[in-house]
Amino acid sequence: MKNSTTLLVAGLCLSFCLGRFTARAAEDAAHNDLRTLRSEVIEAITKGDIDSVISHVHSNVVVTWQNNEVCRGHQGLRDFFNRMGKQTFRGYKVPPTPDELTILYGGDTGVSFGQTVAQYTLFGKSYDLKSRWTATLVKENGKWLLAGYHISMNVLDNPLLNGAKQALFWAAGGALVVGLIVGWLVRRPKRA
Repeated sequence: MKNSTTLLVAGLCLSFCLGRFTARAAEDAAHNDLRTLRSEVIEAITKGDIDSVISHVHSNVVVTWQNNEVCRGHQGLRDFFNRMGKQTFRGYKVPPTPDELTILYGGDTGVSFGQTVAQYTLFGKSYDLKSRWTATLVKENGKWLLAGYHISMNVLDNPLLNGAKQALFWAAGGALVVGLIVGWLVRRPKRA
């Protein structure tokens, strides 16, 4: 009796381990495909190759950017890159890095999320903008594509807001000095 119980427990453990190994092996293929997609999109964006970026996104892609602008579809993405990307985006300090493996739904849909630090030139100054992102991925005709992307930064603590605060302090200090000088000029005694 003891031997059959031991064999049963060992068989269940072996079955469980093999089942997990098989499931993990099937999952690894999707994650490797998604890693390849991520690498190719990052490389294309870094090179400014919009045609290569578009080859990796769904025709109905929806992207929401840090400036609250939304673009949809291949042409919307192309228009945004031509208008904003060439002059402002300078590269990645930290490329889009997922926090964990993509959450897969049914083998053909996934959601990934993480962080990035991108370098931008805005208003004649360079900024490193730390952002959080969420990506929706779909598998169509055997190929993973980016179907949705949302990127945002902390509205309460970011280099643009800090720069605006600093400019406001300088402007307020300058206004105070000018006010003091004007006040002194108006109140000084007139010579006869």
